[in-house]
Amino acid sequence: MLNGRRVVIAPLVAVMILAAGSGYAQQSPATQEALDTIIGTEVQEEEVEAATDPGRVIAAIEKTGESISLVRKASSLDKVDIVFLADSVEAEGGPPAEIAEKVKEYEVEIAELRKEVEGNAMLFHAVDSRQILMRDVLAVEFDDSNGVVIFAAAKPAG
Repeated sequence: MLNGRRVVIAPLVAVMILAAGSGYAQQSPATQEALDTIIGTEVQEEEVEAATDPGRVIAAIEKTGESISLVRKASSLDKVDIVFLADSVEAEGGPPAEIAEKVKEYEVEIAELRKEVEGNAMLFHAVDSRQILMRDVLAVEFDDSNGVVIFAAAKPAG
């Protein structure tokens, strides 16, 4: 009897592992709804020099506590803007001094924000699809028109 169970369970476990790892796994209604929301969200990119307007990035960093809560609640956005802070990548020496100071001051909150962005399927997809590492997300800024700006110390892919 025990051998009989092993024979039945082993193939079942193998099928479950294959289904979980394949793109052909059937989507639950909740998962399909999340994908439709992600696909329907407009994502725009912009490359700026953080040194030319550090105030906006600093203001977003200072609102990280509020942003964490908003990221947790965000389930549908009309627009996601990715702002690449090309002069802030580690290979270029990192963010300008005043931004670097704010990042250090808010490092615990920024780490929590990154976890929340990673846990939000819509925002994670927007970041991941642009080949941005989560460690490069510095801040997010929500606007009044159901949009969000993600500031990343990264250069656009390609």
